[in-house]
Amino acid sequence: MAEITNQELINALSAKFGGKVSGFDEPYGLLTLETTKDVIINVLTFLKEEAPAKFNFLTDITAVHYPGRKHAIAVVYHLHAMVQRKRIRVKVFIDEHHPEIPTATGLWLGANWMERETYDFFGIRFEGHPDLRRILNMDELGVHPMLKQYPLEDPNRVDKKDEYFGR
Repeated sequence: MAEITNQELINALSAKFGGKVSGFDEPYGLLTLETTKDVIINVLTFLKEEAPAKFNFLTDITAVHYPGRKHAIAVVYHLHAMVQRKRIRVKVFIDEHHPEIPTATGLWLGANWMERETYDFFGIRFEGHPDLRRILNMDELGVHPMLKQYPLEDPNRVDKKDEYFGR
């Protein structure tokens, strides 16, 4: 079996989705691409069932918060084609004021827990998820701790004053 190249995957994705997939990059050889939330399920279905490498394993779903950007939250999917020993990263940038994206639980049952964790820490609502609720934090916690909305340190702490450190 010939090894599938990143360029073959780029060509297949571009032929199928055109401008809906973009931002192709290969940091450390890992093919990374960006798409939009309106076609994310179609892209993931294509990668799982039709692409030259069948990405049958969902390794992870997570997110990254980039404060100050128009679309400040990136939902990140890591997929693995076990037979072809190939990995791919798919990013979807969404608005932090309306953090919603379709669920991938219809493709991978394991997405259930990953999406719950991402919801718990980033507040991203996965539309159509069968049981979207907190998984690690307390239900009473009124914030999503991985969002960069709060100062890292309490400015009123007296043991952290610059004058104590000669600054």
